[in-house]
Amino acid sequence: MRTKEEITTSLRSFLGLRSYPIAIRMLRMNEEVPQDAMQPLRDMGHHLSMCQLFSLVRRQGQKMVMLHKDNWCVEPVIGFGYTEVPEYFLSGANRYPESASSLEAGAKWARNLPKLEPGIYKGLLAAPWETCDFEPDVVMMYCDPAQLTHLLISVNWIDGSDVYSQLSGHSACVYAVVPAMLKHDFYISVPCIGDRKHGMAQENEMIFTFTPDKAEALLDGLCTTAKTQVGFPIKYDVAAEYKLLPAYKKIGAMLGIDY
Repeated sequence: MRTKEEITTSLRSFLGLRSYPIAIRMLRMNEEVPQDAMQPLRDMGHHLSMCQLFSLVRRQGQKMVMLHKDNWCVEPVIGFGYTEVPEYFLSGANRYPESASSLEAGAKWARNLPKLEPGIYKGLLAAPWETCDFEPDVVMMYCDPAQLTHLLISVNWIDGSDVYSQLSGHSACVYAVVPAMLKHDFYISVPCIGDRKHGMAQENEMIFTFTPDKAEALLDGLCTTAKTQVGFPIKYDVAAEYKLLPAYKKIGAMLGIDY
């Protein structure tokens, strides 16, 4: 069995990730807040959005904690269950008229926002996965579409499963963390407009999230499929009638394709 350090180092080098995978732990009500983690209001004198905290962790290697009071955005306060959901939020006013055609459309989005049960968690702890000194609930990686393709092939390799995700252009912090925790599975999300404007997520970045117990199988899949399917750098081949795997050709012949 590989150590956490071996897995994290291998994932970063194998995929060529441009930032650290983020270890994320939701702090339970009875947990102490780590004093060695930077806290926005206490240590910086101002609030942060969750995407800004993730940016500091993945780009600068900071260990950070964000409590209810440190948040600048409302969606993670609601999605992470720090408080009951206000009816005004559920009415659709959070989205209408700026990004919803009607209050009803805004309300539909608000109802569908992934949410943890209120009253269980009081904050979020995050650090680069390879150096974190806590057990994360999920690991979040920012990757480009080519890296994501390789990750998805690796997920398929494990047990044949595809990755099913609920995608939104809003609240990437919530969509990336909450469903992966609740479903205990691999998950894809899209950096939201706030993440791109204020957290410096790049135009070509996506988010891939998983629970840490799945990491070793994911890495096994990356290593194995790289020998037969895809690897980095991608070896482009635009030749007609390129080489096919034997089983693939056999299926094609069954379908009437003349090889």
